[in-house]
Amino acid sequence: MATPTTEGETSADGASLTGGEAVVRALAAHGVTDAFGIPGTHNLEIYRHLRAHGIRHVTPRHEQGAGYAADAYARVSGRPGVAITTTGPALLNIAAAVGQAYSDSVPLLVVSPGMPLRHPRQSTGLLHEMRSQTEALRGVAAFSHRVSSVDEIGSAVARAFTLFRTGRPRPVHIEVPLDLLETVEPAGPVRRAPLTGPPAPDPAAVGKAADVLRAARRPALVLGGGARSAAAECAALAEGLGAPAVTTANGKGVLDERHPLSLGVSLHSPAVQKWLADRDVVLAVGTELAESDLWGPPPALTGTLIRVDVDPAQMYAGLPADVSLVGDARVLLRALLAEWRGGTGDVPSEPGGVPADAGDVPADPGGVPADPGDVPADPDGVPADPVGVRALRAARDDETRTRDARWLPYLHAVRRVLAEDAVLTSDSAQCCYYGALPHLPLGPEGRYLHPTGFGTLGYALPAAIGAKTASPERQVVALSGDGGLQFSVQELATAAQLRLPLPVVVFDNGGYGEIREEMAARGDTPTAVDLPSVDLPALARAYGGRGAVVRSPEELADALALALSTPGPTVLTVPETVPEVPEESPR
Repeated sequence: MATPTTEGETSADGASLTGGEAVVRALAAHGVTDAFGIPGTHNLEIYRHLRAHGIRHVTPRHEQGAGYAADAYARVSGRPGVAITTTGPALLNIAAAVGQAYSDSVPLLVVSPGMPLRHPRQSTGLLHEMRSQTEALRGVAAFSHRVSSVDEIGSAVARAFTLFRTGRPRPVHIEVPLDLLETVEPAGPVRRAPLTGPPAPDPAAVGKAADVLRAARRPALVLGGGARSAAAECAALAEGLGAPAVTTANGKGVLDERHPLSLGVSLHSPAVQKWLADRDVVLAVGTELAESDLWGPPPALTGTLIRVDVDPAQMYAGLPADVSLVGDARVLLRALLAEWRGGTGDVPSEPGGVPADAGDVPADPGGVPADPGDVPADPDGVPADPVGVRALRAARDDETRTRDARWLPYLHAVRRVLAEDAVLTSDSAQCCYYGALPHLPLGPEGRYLHPTGFGTLGYALPAAIGAKTASPERQVVALSGDGGLQFSVQELATAAQLRLPLPVVVFDNGGYGEIREEMAARGDTPTAVDLPSVDLPALARAYGGRGAVVRSPEELADALALALSTPGPTVLTVPETVPEVPEESPR
């Protein structure tokens, strides 16, 4: 075995190993402690060595589930998720999860065997044979690397971790020819991706951004997933500038959604988009400002756009930046705060530190008043709604009040039960993107994992397993619809085997509700969208879990509290109803 070394160093030990052990040794050298996957005929030499190198393994019931679990593991733990597949159909099964990880900038490493080193180009009928696994995965991953020797395996894994640590994280695939997995060759020294710190901010760019912010009269913040490591800095900027903040789905909770300056996940709202277009300065942190966040084309901003992103390409993609800050969000925002506070020309403030004219928001048909800062004061004399956030929230919610009414009381019940650091996993379902994303408030301690961009179905349940594996001490709840859940419902067996206390809340609308409504809106007869009801609680019991139908928010709260302390999955089905909207909102 290679001699252990410190991070960034290599060992002089030139031990001969099989390719399979070289893979596992390289993973362990980079701190990997957990992996997800399914053993198959061609990858057994990898599995043979996992336990000896201290890597625990979770066996989902489908490779796509393994990919979603590893994705969520990465989002919650802050470490790359690792998935192991076999050849051919198994690798294609995980491709959707790789595409989702690419869309959401998640560090996911997929390791698989490939055809033998000297396998002929012409088909021979070998088990799981396909023309090119690497070409297939290159379409959804940052890169797909096929090694040609045991010694190259360590370099390939180090290359993957270098990508994860420098720049925008993306999923990668490493393919080891199946004969090489069994071949004993010199493995070379242990290779590790070097520890690298974020580059120092560009003083000129930081100074320019600070000058723009000092002159701002109607500033706004847009916070994406790339802002998550800088939650405290984002809050300090919002409060110092008196700037309302709106987040993307991946940025949900970066600024506590109960904060008086938070607009939550509402970039898709016409009222919020109109308001955003009128800001004289928009500071966008860690977001693409993409169609998947806006649910349409980006608004035509009239002010100055400052973009903070680790990816230089974001400075000219979509909405181009007027001021570019490239690098780690936390480092850049700390530098920006220091420069802004230390510069001249203090921001004129009302009581509470709010800029004097920050409430100057034009009236619009959505009901935002011409001067939403003119509201009664709280007993301590601080304006209750200094920059019109409450009025803007009301305008946003009025747009969808009827549509969202069915979910609000149940989401309120979920919020009452959950701890502040709870993790919620989400599906591409109406109850999630119309319901929980905008209406279930979270703070920086909590997490909401949503399949943005690629918009895959079946994410919530396996992602919950990955999240619980990463943080077994935290509450984890999966939210799904009846259609989406059935893409990965077999993972109930995985949760049952692991005895994970895992509530799965399913809003049942009898099929594919979003597509049904889109068909109706086109004037089409809904086709192939109505699905016969499935007794999902009974299915959960068949897999070794529990289940119940809950018909009121109170029943859901009680059942959820029980499920959070009961080993194994609990499916809680909410039949389609449209209850009255409670006077008290989840916020």
